[in-house]
Amino acid sequence: MKPLTHALSAALISVAALAAALPAFAQDKPRTAMVAIYHVAPGKQLEFLRWMAAREGVDKEAGIAATQWYAHLDGDSWDYVAIAPDLDDATSDKVDEMVRKRGLTAGPKAGLEFRTMISSHTDTYVAGPYSAAELVDRYTRP
Repeated sequence: MKPLTHALSAALISVAALAAALPAFAQDKPRTAMVAIYHVAPGKQLEFLRWMAAREGVDKEAGIAATQWYAHLDGDSWDYVAIAPDLDDATSDKVDEMVRKRGLTAGPKAGLEFRTMISSHTDTYVAGPYSAAELVDRYTRP
């Protein structure tokens, strides 16, 4: 396995551990994000990326932090991993309205359109990013 695959595997395992530990962080409101793993349908790579890029443009206009994208090189069968901010309902509604004004699909119709481009995907809500020292501190506080 190549070093990048090892690093990404370690990162995904850490993300899963953080997600499982969320109740332990109840005393402080954690910074949250969504980690998504995409398996793109055959022949739909460019369509999927263009669809995501169009929505990224809206996010930028709305002042939302950029999604971090990772492209598969070697190892497991996924195509892309994305780490995006976890939006509250008001911000999500604002983005949906901006998407509609650009003539893009939003809401349930966008979900159906999105699913024509993927074979499968997972969404995991996580807390972070944290350094290892910050996690030790959070777990050892009385």
